[in-house]
Amino acid sequence: MSGTNNVSEQETHDVSEQKVALVTGANKGIGYEIAAGLGALGWTVGVGARDEERREAAVAKLRAAGVDAFGVPLDVTDDTSVTAAARLVEERAGRLDALVNNAGITGGGPQEPTVVDPDRVRAAVETNVIGVIRVTNALLPLLRRAPSPRIVNVSSSVGSLTLQTTPGAETGPISAAYSPSKTFLNAVTVQYAKELADTNILINAVCPGFTATDLNEFRGTRTPEQGAVSAIRLATVPDDGPTGRFFSDEGEIPW
Repeated sequence: MSGTNNVSEQETHDVSEQKVALVTGANKGIGYEIAAGLGALGWTVGVGARDEERREAAVAKLRAAGVDAFGVPLDVTDDTSVTAAARLVEERAGRLDALVNNAGITGGGPQEPTVVDPDRVRAAVETNVIGVIRVTNALLPLLRRAPSPRIVNVSSSVGSLTLQTTPGAETGPISAAYSPSKTFLNAVTVQYAKELADTNILINAVCPGFTATDLNEFRGTRTPEQGAVSAIRLATVPDDGPTGRFFSDEGEIPW
């Protein structure tokens, strides 16, 4: 589709009923499978990724599978990159029905709070939290043009303070960077839900489970396809669906 600078929002809705999603960090792993899953439902999918070669390879693979996919150069830590990505999505589709904030990093190790390098904490927060805010705010105008917009923030159960303080709960290794960044992301998700409560935008956090990706050196016990299921579900919930909540495949996760 061509750009919509001279087209009203209602006209934009009338041009195409095909839903459009942007998935960040979609060139591999869970992000790729989220893109593939939405594409299989007939959505047009923007593949957001920094690495050009991997991004275009993912787009080619999705297209070969019948998905209407397009590449979106995107570094969530860079204002200029995010602004350009929002402009590209507008020119390509005119609106956005779902934003899946999947891009994330662990921050590297060690992460025990007594020895962690503050730069590791800073890097994790910059990508996992500030990056989500940066991308979400840049895409909000396009989300507001959609009839039933959804935002999904890919979090982790290790960010649950309830689970972290429950004896015997599985909460991963001690972490002063990755786990707290997901706690921060969860808190930000709640604040977005409160601010957007009088709109039709639904926003939720999701834990994909311990999924085998390069984020954990493929130690996970779940496949990326399994890890993508809940994010796809939350990106496609009906208008009376939840907002400001935290889910896994097994149900709601306590904050």
